[in-house]
Amino acid sequence: MRITMPSTSIRITNISQSCDVCKMWNRKGRPSPALFFCVGCGKPIDAAVVDALAMRAMNAITISAPAKVNTVLRVVGRRPNGYHDLEMVMVPLSVADEISLTKRDSGIELVCDGGSDEGMQAERNLAWRAARALQEAAGISSGVRIELTKRVPIAAGLGGGSSDAAAVLRGLNELWELGWEPQRLAEIGVHLGADVPFFCFGRSAWVGGIGDRIDPLEKFPNLSLLLVNPNISVATPWVYGQWDELQNQRKNKGLTGHEAGARVRPLFQGVSDVIESLHNDLEAVTIPAYPIIADIKRALQENGAAGTLMSGSGPTVFGLFRDRDQRDRAAQRIDGDAWRVIPADV
Repeated sequence: MRITMPSTSIRITNISQSCDVCKMWNRKGRPSPALFFCVGCGKPIDAAVVDALAMRAMNAITISAPAKVNTVLRVVGRRPNGYHDLEMVMVPLSVADEISLTKRDSGIELVCDGGSDEGMQAERNLAWRAARALQEAAGISSGVRIELTKRVPIAAGLGGGSSDAAAVLRGLNELWELGWEPQRLAEIGVHLGADVPFFCFGRSAWVGGIGDRIDPLEKFPNLSLLLVNPNISVATPWVYGQWDELQNQRKNKGLTGHEAGARVRPLFQGVSDVIESLHNDLEAVTIPAYPIIADIKRALQENGAAGTLMSGSGPTVFGLFRDRDQRDRAAQRIDGDAWRVIPADV
């Protein structure tokens, strides 16, 4: 059997038991699953089969690497090795970096556009390190060229670097035809960064442990968010170090330490459930050091946000609006010269 596609053709089996030839036809000139049919038996060809075959025919793939926000972040413990146990709700956003992967015979090449931070370059970049980690785990000698277009602010609490790494893992899983499940990719990703496993699953989730326990949410409401970044960077290790100092100070004063007991998980039936559950422990250390974060939260509230929260370790703050029009009006009013203002949807 043969499916003919633009610029390529693939020999396949088991599309139909009753005919010898399958053909892809599209009167509009671009793939449309409803118009894939077998000329021998007249039966439609499953869209998933067509997608898989198209992927295998390509030597390159382009994939989005979405930003994230934490609508809940609680620090529930600290391990002897210094890592922190967390309880989080993480949601992917419409704002995303773009990553193009092209097969090479060997070696890993990274080209980064839009990222000026030293850590974005070459072997220090998480995307490059993800490719090498998957290459070693799968025992593959093939290489890849990675073209990374940055749109997500760097060191901003939005998980940009971790998302890039996960996108490389997911893209190479297809490009190298590994067929690995998200959990297996996540097991590689956890050694790259705490947020990488979440991005391997690509959907809203409860995240626990050091980021390695992922419990995807069956449903999560659509949200209209406005991200505001003050054009400064905050180092995550510094934030967690300050958190530890804060807890030690409380204990030395005879105060009760941070309480980490089990909590009832919200069902997130609607936007109100998300608003009521907004919480980030790390605001307690990042805001005193960077008061501009409090200024941003106040500006969002004054412009109609029903809820505001710092994402991750900061400094980006998001405002949650009850409708997109209200969000877009706020985006026009908030100072975009001093701050980077980014509308985003969930």
